[in-house]
Amino acid sequence: MSTNPFLDSSFQIRWSLLTPDLIAPAIDAALERAQAAIDAIASRDGATLDYEGAFLALERATEELNLAWGKVTHLQSVADSPALREAHNALLPRVSSFYAKIPLNAELWRRLKSVAEQPGARALAGIHRRFLDETVADFRQAGADLPPDRRARLEVLQSELAQLTQKYSENVLDATNAWQLVIDDESRLAGLPAHAKAAARRNAEGKGLGSPDRPAWRFTLHQPSQEPVMIYAEDEGLRREMWTAATAVGAQPPHDNTELIRRILTLRAEKAALLGRPHFADLVLQRRMAKSGERALGFMEDMKRRAQAAFANECRELEAFKARRLGQPATALKAWEVGFWAEKLRQERYAFDDEALRPYLPMDRVIAGLFDLAGRVFGLRIVERPAGSFEAWHPEVKFYDMHDARGRHLGSFYADWHPRESKRGGAWMGYLITGGPTAAGGRAPHLGYICGNMTPPADGRPALLTHREVETIFHEFGHLLHHLLGEVEIKSLNGVNVAWDFVELPSQMMENWTWERESLDLFARHHETGAPIPEEIFQKMTAARNFRSACAVMRQVQFARMDLLMHMRTAEFIEGDIEAKVRATVADCMIPTEPPGRTIVKRFNHIFSDPVGYAAGYYSYKWAEVLDADAFSRFKREGIFNARTGAEFVAHILSKGNSADPMELYRGFMGREPDPKALLVRSGLAA
Repeated sequence: MSTNPFLDSSFQIRWSLLTPDLIAPAIDAALERAQAAIDAIASRDGATLDYEGAFLALERATEELNLAWGKVTHLQSVADSPALREAHNALLPRVSSFYAKIPLNAELWRRLKSVAEQPGARALAGIHRRFLDETVADFRQAGADLPPDRRARLEVLQSELAQLTQKYSENVLDATNAWQLVIDDESRLAGLPAHAKAAARRNAEGKGLGSPDRPAWRFTLHQPSQEPVMIYAEDEGLRREMWTAATAVGAQPPHDNTELIRRILTLRAEKAALLGRPHFADLVLQRRMAKSGERALGFMEDMKRRAQAAFANECRELEAFKARRLGQPATALKAWEVGFWAEKLRQERYAFDDEALRPYLPMDRVIAGLFDLAGRVFGLRIVERPAGSFEAWHPEVKFYDMHDARGRHLGSFYADWHPRESKRGGAWMGYLITGGPTAAGGRAPHLGYICGNMTPPADGRPALLTHREVETIFHEFGHLLHHLLGEVEIKSLNGVNVAWDFVELPSQMMENWTWERESLDLFARHHETGAPIPEEIFQKMTAARNFRSACAVMRQVQFARMDLLMHMRTAEFIEGDIEAKVRATVADCMIPTEPPGRTIVKRFNHIFSDPVGYAAGYYSYKWAEVLDADAFSRFKREGIFNARTGAEFVAHILSKGNSADPMELYRGFMGREPDPKALLVRSGLAA
């Protein structure tokens, strides 16, 4: 066991010891040992090298570095500080360069190719055959067959991309944190739900603003603060101010991402060209389910075609509704009015307000119900560790152990659900330790985490969530199950390490249970009385589910199209006004407003905050929706708590990781390929 806590492989991580000053020595040592292990493989006599000494040794070579760097990047997401950021960014180029160089190591590649041709390697079957094939494909896709000068350029390019995308992400976080709106006139808060007002007042007090006799309310661009204002605030000036600030994130000095976008796109295009692909989309999609940029784009354009008429109707309908309510001629809405008037229309049509659900969705009950559901459907037992029995990076973080019906410790996980200024926005899942089957015939537990920025507790009450926040918790838990239930002995093929357009199936699948009466009754209970959601509210909620569903589809088409086109036709976007050019490509997917809405291109973390990430892959959300809607139809037929169906989903999907082609895994569960009609029916776009 290393004395440096970043290198300590113990399951119980001592987070209090993970200080920024220890990062450099830990990563330096891990890099040195990983490089030595790779050099040892690359210098071995080819005649004495076999699958174990080449491929499996390569798998083991980076385990220590993966562990240490995973802790660093996780802390940078949940507990950012100047010292941590400085330490992370100082090492990022070296770490990125190290990983980029592995497939570009000519001697290593020569030995891997030689071993792959040996009779013993060619006779491999099952997971080891898959691992050999995937490794060879990884090397080829990363440029292993390139001549030396192009390999050298690729190494430089990869390192620069890592630094540029990290800076993009920092700019979004810093710009988000740099803005605040402090209100001292309570009349401007008309329409805001009580919880939003209370949270804003508490936020102001935490910053030393206002006083008991002269209160103030502080609003930020973090989602739990921003969203209620945009939907409920009667004060148009308040909504306009927040919309203006939100759309400026990443677009103004000192956090302007414009030049970073140009450079990232340019380097990605150059990378694709170096690797013999016409554009970056074809490079990253060649081994995903979509296979090419054109097919992914065609899939999204088909979704657009199916939603187009309903989308136009929904836009006209909202304009007419506002005109009728105000006694004015119908005109385009202002960009900061859409959410506000859409909510008014929904309340009129369905007499349903999302806020009516919030008292029935206390976070503690939601989490308990989610775990109950996991027990019924997947045979899991999840128990929270008592405070003081574990360490975490923040006092709010909880820790859980997960066991299966046989009593095996499958894994454990941290849960960190509320916003902080030191924590990036959004919700995500990740992992710290990959366990799984061991050579001795046992099974080591996995360790992961789920994070979000949900509504926090207020005024002695529990955190009361929106239904969308509940969906998000279930979504991230689905990703977590994919990791913790992995039964793949090759760690790099476990869990979420699958084709990117398959990875959202387990997560989006879990969201379905948040819409079923039987499963809602497990957790949707009034925080004071324990009563379930009244049937009248449930009926209104489900009736309103597909309200403006075509607008939701078109929003995803908009994001996926801008992503794909920027990576398929890069030259068109790197000169001139990038916002104007991107908007022109997606204007027909955007709700018509005056002034016109702005795209999210300068704050689009999904595609610009990682060297690859969701770049050319945002379509994956809709692609996986087709899979999850279709797969859940089996649960609907056989029972949403059917343990046999749940066991088969574990056996064919959740436990398999990347041990087989994703379509093969899907067919194993459904007995056929996916039918897109289930999604269209669920969205109200088909009968």
